[in-house]
Amino acid sequence: MTVVVDDPLIAGMAIERTLPLHESSRRLRELYPECPRVYGVAVMGDLTRRRWWPLTDALTTDRLADMYRAGALEMGSPVAAAQQLAATVAHVVIGRVIPLLVLEGRAWDTGLENLWVHVDSEGAIDWVGVVDPTLRALPDDPFFLARGGRAARSTADGMVRLPSEAALTTWVAHRSHRALEPLFGRIFDVSGGAISPVSMWHTVGAAVVGAATHVPLLARSSELTSMRRGQAVLDALVGFGLPVRGGSRIREGKALLN
Repeated sequence: MTVVVDDPLIAGMAIERTLPLHESSRRLRELYPECPRVYGVAVMGDLTRRRWWPLTDALTTDRLADMYRAGALEMGSPVAAAQQLAATVAHVVIGRVIPLLVLEGRAWDTGLENLWVHVDSEGAIDWVGVVDPTLRALPDDPFFLARGGRAARSTADGMVRLPSEAALTTWVAHRSHRALEPLFGRIFDVSGGAISPVSMWHTVGAAVVGAATHVPLLARSSELTSMRRGQAVLDALVGFGLPVRGGSRIREGKALLN
């Protein structure tokens, strides 16, 4: 029996105008109703900002250093703490958007300046929000088809049409790359080089592979579409010279390379 959790942060959102991102996030939350913050994001304009902070703060404050020190103390391993922190950051930036990309062919902006994070009472990140709720989407998205195929001329409707799947996956990879590169540099500094940048980029590959493999099982959607879109993001990242591949995960004879 599925247990639906009434999350106080979600219940407290004050949505004045429902945008495509609100609808997409609601559908993503329905994938795992027991833990509704696992999928989807919040729109910062709908929330009070208690326990929220902009991800750009990670570069200018001691927030990542504090998270690293807490993790190293708890796990007793600088390497494990740095790996965990890199994986957390990768999930915040790219791991969160992949489910929407593979399911609906939509994506929010993963740029560093667009992302905020919510922390629990112990300072651990447990949710993600966006400042700009505009989604990029494929030409055959139902939003555009309902308008006779008309592309939005501005972001006022919360959607911008991109010309192809390749354009969308490349855009996601590019925006995520530009956000993650300085964050990984900061983790390298605060951890004293406990793990290499290459290892951090491998966590990005794992985040993409994990989401693209697991989400179709929850949604009962096309695994082939999910794998194709996930691989396209990884291919774009590789094209940028990033070492995101480093092995494979195999399930029932099918593999996604990361």
